[in-house]
Amino acid sequence: MARDQIDTQPIECRDELVAWFEAGCKAPSKFRVGTEHEKFPFTLRGHDPVPYEGENGIRALLEGMQALNCWEPIMEGETIIGLADNVGGGAISLEPGGQFELSGAPLVTVHETCAEVNSHLEQVREVATPLGFGFLGLGMSPKWTLAQTPVMPKGRYRIMANYMPKVGTHGLDMMFRTCTVQVNLDFGSEADMVKKLRVGLALQPVATALFANSPFTEGKPNGFLSFRSEVWRDTDNNRAGMLPFAFEDGMGFERYVDYALDVPMYFIKRGDTYIDVAGSSFHDLLAARHAAVPGERATVSDWANHLSTIFPEVRLKRYLEMRGADGGPWRNLCALPALWTGLYYDTTSLDAAWDLAKGWTADERQRLRDDVPRLGFKAEIAGRSMLDLAREVVEIARAGLARRDYRDSQGRDESRFLGPLDASLAAGLTPAEMLLARYGGQWNRSIEPLFDECAY
Repeated sequence: MARDQIDTQPIECRDELVAWFEAGCKAPSKFRVGTEHEKFPFTLRGHDPVPYEGENGIRALLEGMQALNCWEPIMEGETIIGLADNVGGGAISLEPGGQFELSGAPLVTVHETCAEVNSHLEQVREVATPLGFGFLGLGMSPKWTLAQTPVMPKGRYRIMANYMPKVGTHGLDMMFRTCTVQVNLDFGSEADMVKKLRVGLALQPVATALFANSPFTEGKPNGFLSFRSEVWRDTDNNRAGMLPFAFEDGMGFERYVDYALDVPMYFIKRGDTYIDVAGSSFHDLLAARHAAVPGERATVSDWANHLSTIFPEVRLKRYLEMRGADGGPWRNLCALPALWTGLYYDTTSLDAAWDLAKGWTADERQRLRDDVPRLGFKAEIAGRSMLDLAREVVEIARAGLARRDYRDSQGRDESRFLGPLDASLAAGLTPAEMLLARYGGQWNRSIEPLFDECAY
């Protein structure tokens, strides 16, 4: 989760919420790629979780990173909870269980976003190694129980952790024990947004299969290839899922506004204070009749913060967030933006991707999404295996990246970042299946080697 918004401009009516989304439309020349990824910190000795406090804790890591990169501290009261690059637009933030997140700057090419990832991971290693901890690239915390997992000192997370068990069985797992890599991409118009949203939703299970990388929980196999994806199936179904309404006639910014207005709120933020309003209605805040802040109108930041607490497979803000992939090894952090950039930022590829998916029914899309966490490439839709579908999707992305024709200093286009996906597809195995094979073989049914082989 990136930094909370600060914009106290009052919102008078629903039309202003629609206009807020419309303001995200950009000319294709202004399209950017923003990559976010999370990772689990662990102690090099003992492979234990890393607490916030202490001379070798997360606070010390943030302070060390600030000294290294000179970014601005993000504070909650007296507590440092992140860092912001006010020049480039990137940020570092903490997820609830200490997962360390880079929210990358909006960049022109995948070459640039991958260079940013590389620079960040090198900096993190430089600061963390003397503190005695490393970072793990997986979609699910493989070893620690919820009780063993530290809790970061952020007000919004206390409210969410209280509310989650009331609305699903896996909300606390989602908060404290999962990591993702996601890419944020732009749209040019309302029609372009709708098409990209539909393609993203329909094909999100493809990304889940390609990046499935969370087969272990509490030291043993959990029966899934992407347990992180399974967790989202019962976190809070009022605010997650495949958005079937997005495929209906009349879909646009207004329809998403109405959906978002109906999603229960978590909090209202005033200054540094988070007011717990979990389960209440944004409609009341919009109408200046919310019991927690009587007479106060909703602000732009209230709206932006509320949107950040909605968790569908593809999330609309003033850009689109692709949310289906597990965190993974260093090389996969560049493969995810390459995949979606190739599909979204080339008209021919976007058309081809929509042609693949447009005949599927809502039930077929949902079944695929439900099957993929356990079956990976063996899932099927419309008589077709996920392995076959994923190969075609990757080829469509590759062609799109080739047509974009952004070259690095060695003359290579962005399609080179698809290499890890090609290796998975050639083997017919998800990253999780490769880990499980090593667990059952040379690891001798121990997950401890993960902390060496899957560390950054």
